[in-house]
Amino acid sequence: MIRIAIANQKGGVGKTTTAINVATALAATGWKTLLIDLDPQGNASTGVGVWANDRERSSYDVLVDGAGVEQCIVPTSIPGLDLLPATVDLSGAEVELVNSDDRAHRLRAALHDGLDYDVCLVDCPPSLGLLTLNALTAADTLLVPLQCEFFALEGLSQLLQTVERVQQRFNPDLGIIGIVLTMFDRRNRLTDQVSEDVRSCLGKLIFETTIPRNVRLSEAPSHGVPALIYDHACAGSRAYMALARELITRLPEKRQAA
Repeated sequence: MIRIAIANQKGGVGKTTTAINVATALAATGWKTLLIDLDPQGNASTGVGVWANDRERSSYDVLVDGAGVEQCIVPTSIPGLDLLPATVDLSGAEVELVNSDDRAHRLRAALHDGLDYDVCLVDCPPSLGLLTLNALTAADTLLVPLQCEFFALEGLSQLLQTVERVQQRFNPDLGIIGIVLTMFDRRNRLTDQVSEDVRSCLGKLIFETTIPRNVRLSEAPSHGVPALIYDHACAGSRAYMALARELITRLPEKRQAA
């Protein structure tokens, strides 16, 4: 099972939208997919139709109480996609785990090789706290959504420094599978400038696919479905399908047998 953390400590960059729609696209192309919601806001859970009242157990139970992942996973209405949901209880997890010696390795221990999935995507909270640290310690690789604006570049530098520290202390095998530019608006000259600057600095680490600003991407979560299902023909959905295809070409051959 390939484990991909989706992280950026800056909020509002399209991180959860990316997690939901990439997970849906991978499932649609035949990858048995697990989406883990590690954000106390629980937006990834809502975005795939698992409402707060339907979340009896969650990633909180896995991290804090040591519950088995299998006991907390719920199916979604999307074929091939299961969810480990989040609840507001996660907001207290960092305090509850702070004195635990294995506090950074809880998720890694829970995601054992016996889980029957091809790929696992972890939607992280918009911070670099203990929840995100658990995701980075557990992950094989990191996918970074980056909004095309000036301040996003400063946040990217901080995130890359955190990745280096995680590699040194917790997970030497952690890689970065790529950075995807989100909320791309060709009518805005700053968007093109940020894109050129990032590509000149980081080269092939940047995905060729960009995610445009698109109202359908914003509307879909309120209906409890990913944009790929809400309107599969919109520009945002087409972009996420293209991103998933590009992502697959970067993934190692590590799929489980069906």
